[in-house]
Amino acid sequence: MIKNVKQLWEKYRIHTQKTLLLGTKIAFGSALAIFVARYLGLSHDVSAGTITMLTLMTTKWQTVKLSVSRVLTFALATLIAWIIFLHVSNAYAAYGVFMFLLVCISAMLGLTATVSVNAVIGAHLFTGQDFSAQAIGNEFKLVCIGIVIALVLNLYHDNGQRKKELIANMRSVENQLQQIILELAAYLIQFQMSHNLWGHIYKLERELERYIKDAHEYQDNTFHFHPEYYIDYFEMRHAQCQVLDNLHNELRRIRSRPKQAQIIAEYLLYVADYVVEINSPEKQLGRLHEIFADMKKQELPKTREEFESRAMLYHILMDMEEFLLYKKRFVHRLDKQQREIYWKNE
Repeated sequence: MIKNVKQLWEKYRIHTQKTLLLGTKIAFGSALAIFVARYLGLSHDVSAGTITMLTLMTTKWQTVKLSVSRVLTFALATLIAWIIFLHVSNAYAAYGVFMFLLVCISAMLGLTATVSVNAVIGAHLFTGQDFSAQAIGNEFKLVCIGIVIALVLNLYHDNGQRKKELIANMRSVENQLQQIILELAAYLIQFQMSHNLWGHIYKLERELERYIKDAHEYQDNTFHFHPEYYIDYFEMRHAQCQVLDNLHNELRRIRSRPKQAQIIAEYLLYVADYVVEINSPEKQLGRLHEIFADMKKQELPKTREEFESRAMLYHILMDMEEFLLYKKRFVHRLDKQQREIYWKNE
């Protein structure tokens, strides 16, 4: 109970910290953008703050990509506005056609994220009906002020703290996977399943989905080229968790406990100790293949019930092989740089 309360408090603290940081950057950045636009004597200076806000609502990498896209599509939006607003007499129809074309063309180019700012620029041109170099330059300056301030502010992210949280989540996942494997082994020994095991597996799967999302956010907020390590790690653990879910369902269908159950239980206890980050599972796979070989040498089951239970145990071993292969593939995909950065203490 106390542990769950601490976890909920930690999640709330992290969420609150992120919200406060984003709110501070938006408030300061928007105010600064309006100040700069007003200082330069630009029309529609308040829109510089809106552009800053819309650009800040992204991660670091998204901000860079979005800023480039907004500069490139500014000319497109201006051209559409010039064609429509000066050649369609009905003002309401003109603005509707402008928005229709803006959205459709942006979608076809895969740049729908630029629509909001270009719509603001279009509204200014629609109101003024002025397409002089000075008017267009005014709008371009508003866009530049907004995205430059957003770029500068989005350079700051508390990545050090985020990295610590990712590592803490990795340790938590490993501990939970170990606990689940130990409970599965206990079932093979005692033939009594914990009522909370399915809930534990389901809870871990949901946590891993959230951790994958956090890892993506961390990657998008750093300019390093190797943080996908955390994404790959949590995706690997999520796949392993699903394997244990299947294994749990198979165990529940065993009607009798053959003598081989003890051997498999001991193997599960052995594997649990190696569900850690810095481990390549070749030894665990080797021992598993030895068990496969020994089972093939044993006498065939004599009853239907014994045959079904033995077959189920064989499937459990195959599930454990899949469990270990996920980790093996993860390890083999690591490049030299990732090994030096993440496995340097091995």
